[in-house]
Amino acid sequence: EPTVRTELMEQIPPIAIFLQESRPKFPTAFFEYLMPIVVRYLTDVNNQVRKAGQEALLILLEQDLVAQSDIENKVCPILLDLSAPDSDDEYKVEAVNIICKMASMLSRTTVEHMLLPRFCELCSDGKLFQVRKICAANFGDICNAVGQEATERLLIPKFFELCSDSVWGMRKACAECFMAVSYTTSPEVRRSKLSPLFISLISDTCRWVRQAAFQSLGPFISTFANPSSAGLYIREDGTLSIRPSAQDVNSNSCQPSSNITVMSSSANAA
Repeated sequence: EPTVRTELMEQIPPIAIFLQESRPKFPTAFFEYLMPIVVRYLTDVNNQVRKAGQEALLILLEQDLVAQSDIENKVCPILLDLSAPDSDDEYKVEAVNIICKMASMLSRTTVEHMLLPRFCELCSDGKLFQVRKICAANFGDICNAVGQEATERLLIPKFFELCSDSVWGMRKACAECFMAVSYTTSPEVRRSKLSPLFISLISDTCRWVRQAAFQSLGPFISTFANPSSAGLYIREDGTLSIRPSAQDVNSNSCQPSSNITVMSSSANAA
């Protein structure tokens, strides 16, 4: 029964946490018994079971309970198979979504070598606009996961493609994550490539794209500032914040320091 398998998946994370805390008693129980179940349910015939498996996998990754060898040898190969060009449409959409969500939880080497080539392929998927939209909405997170060199070499050309996509929702998603993409690049790339690209979005024929671009204008401009002098920085949750100056900190030494959130750069809500 699918409901039984779904319920089982919901119990996997707390069981895994218990086993982690009791590792001397159960040193290999999770890797031998539970992890294979999670991987198998990623390809279950029932979509609710697959969804529960995906959520369980993300929780396990967040808690750092999955070994690097299991990620590279078991999880990534399954996701690559599900997101292959000849894969079922529903499986492909789910796979690209989970790839984007887990990228920030994996090592840069794993993402760049195992998942980035497939992500670049999916950005150009001509069959399913839903796949391209997921890629566009999470583009900033992928850039942050792989760093400047891979972003400028592999991702920026794909970003140009998505920014000129025939579907306006794709261009809107790109405008919303523009700051996150810009923050990962060098000042020269921001000036020579991203600035003209942003102008094209702010002049788009669709008013929803233009509106999203105008909302991202301030955050995009902020990426040109020198963080040491402007006091701007990107927090781990993707928000642009202002770091208090030394004078402000000294004057409020009796109060806990706080950061001022300027604007969220998140475009994950697709």
